[in-house]
Amino acid sequence: MPSEAVRLGRKRPVPSCPNPLFLQWLTEMRDHAKEKGLKTQYVYQKAINSLKKYPLPLKNGKEAKILQNFGDGICKILDERLEKYNRENGANAPVYCLISSAEPHSNNPLSIKTSSHCSNLPVLKGGRNMSKADGGVGKEKAGKKKREYVPQKRSGGYAVLLTLYRHSQIPNSKGYMFKNELQTEAQSLCDKSFTVPDLGSKYTAWSSVSTLVQKNLLLKTHNPARYSLTELGFALAERLDSEERGGEDRQEEEEKNEAENSEDGPTTVDLTQDEDKDEQKGGDFCFPKTAGDTGAVSVTHAANAAPHTDLTKKSHDSETEKTAYLLPGDYDIVLCVDFIETTGGNTARKQELVKELQRNGVTFDVRKLNVGDFLWVAREKVAPVPGQLRPPMAKELVLDYIIERKRIDDLCGSIMDGRFREQKFRLKRCGLHKPIYLVEQCGSAAAHLSLPESTLQQAIVNTQVVDNFFVKKVQDVKESAAYLTVMTRYLQKLYQNRTLYCRSRELEGDGECDVENGGRERENPRCSLISFTEFNHGALKNKCQTVREVFARQLMQISGISGDKAAAILEHYSTVSSLMNAYKQCSTDAEREKLLSSIKYGKLKRNIGPALSRTVYQLYCTDGPLS
Repeated sequence: MPSEAVRLGRKRPVPSCPNPLFLQWLTEMRDHAKEKGLKTQYVYQKAINSLKKYPLPLKNGKEAKILQNFGDGICKILDERLEKYNRENGANAPVYCLISSAEPHSNNPLSIKTSSHCSNLPVLKGGRNMSKADGGVGKEKAGKKKREYVPQKRSGGYAVLLTLYRHSQIPNSKGYMFKNELQTEAQSLCDKSFTVPDLGSKYTAWSSVSTLVQKNLLLKTHNPARYSLTELGFALAERLDSEERGGEDRQEEEEKNEAENSEDGPTTVDLTQDEDKDEQKGGDFCFPKTAGDTGAVSVTHAANAAPHTDLTKKSHDSETEKTAYLLPGDYDIVLCVDFIETTGGNTARKQELVKELQRNGVTFDVRKLNVGDFLWVAREKVAPVPGQLRPPMAKELVLDYIIERKRIDDLCGSIMDGRFREQKFRLKRCGLHKPIYLVEQCGSAAAHLSLPESTLQQAIVNTQVVDNFFVKKVQDVKESAAYLTVMTRYLQKLYQNRTLYCRSRELEGDGECDVENGGRERENPRCSLISFTEFNHGALKNKCQTVREVFARQLMQISGISGDKAAAILEHYSTVSSLMNAYKQCSTDAEREKLLSSIKYGKLKRNIGPALSRTVYQLYCTDGPLS
């Protein structure tokens, strides 16, 4: 029988992948790894890219080892899946199927060989049925949309979407959230931590945010990053929110029906109708509910129970809610660690600090601190409310202790670039009264610094004597973790029987830290504290500043002008304009140069002196560059 002439050239479209079954399994494994935030997702994606480029069908996973990015592990998984597939569909079930030619009779021998089996090939997820007989089905599958991505309930992506959606529903909402506030508000909707990874893993619930951005559900802009929902993300979050609220309504309806159907059940009186109004009157921090006072209050009319007990307590609570405070035993002392102390730079050394704290059993939380590296908060113990999915937000009051941690080489760099003075000034003005400088000696590294060791030691002494900071010297990271552990346990004991009141920082201003009367402070610690939200917002480094604040920062850039000297100048001339007007009223240059020399500063009321006064005059009044 004469053979047909060989047809040259490509007469049919190139198939997207001649191994749709393997492609489906690799895609499923990649998506599963992405859901869990595993880095193996990238390995599977590389294998998928290689498989799509390979033009020939593969009989088993072992043959795929010739492809790039296919190792023993992936090939073994494919063979196991293939064995299971053959058990379910028969030993002769086809593994691959090529796209048939557009012509009625294809001369491709491989196409003819495989076309007889393609009708038995089950419909694959995201794939195509390539047989000529089922061409209509293949076109229908090809036009079908991909399955919509929906994050798993109580996962990181689920919590982020719901939080952003609910935040957008608040009147006068800004439409976006920063990372820190988004993590704080979304934590109650997620089972995993947004800041601390599980043991044996380095991924947190926040890792799923990259998936949301990739799926065009979340928009990340600006620096610092702002997160907002896209139109697609808003629609998905709205649907998730309605489903969750529907589940809560069904749960409340079931509980209501159970209460109505129980003949011997207790009589329940709902006393929470005005609870929202009372909480609004109480400000940010309201009187905490005690155990058994969550949600609706049940009054059981039993023979040995007083029916008016809870009613009296509720009346007392409504009166005291106007004063915000936390009772002893209703809060935990938690160490807050700035996220910069755990990421960036020498990551291994910074992770060592976290591991040491975990090993010592310290309760800590990693978050963004706008000033300082470590501080402690009194976090309210919050119990779940019956009938509600999420527990209420815990109230947090900042204790008066804040730590700035410095390695000796970092101290050297901060002195040279001016950060050292600015950080001390911001610590004094942060509203906390017990600043601590934790200095880590780095051994032989001190011999290779840009400043002599005597200069660094003098700076440390000045911090303690002149600035009235408590300075603690340690040898390494392990000793730093030990000091933080001891301080945490000391504060837990110090505040264990204290009632903590909330004060507003706006009412008292940004007073400097007061480290006098340390002995009395130990016996009677300050219990009038500010909320963490107010503290962290007030400590923003790049927040909108007044003209007076900008003028102060300008003055502190001049060598020799400390925070005390700048504050003394501001008492007389609050703005640059007022200072320039004072210079204009002077008759001679010599008088202008000595204008600021007699201003008193600090506790000792010393004069600023003629040298600094002349420097400030030259800075603001010299035409052209300074010589």
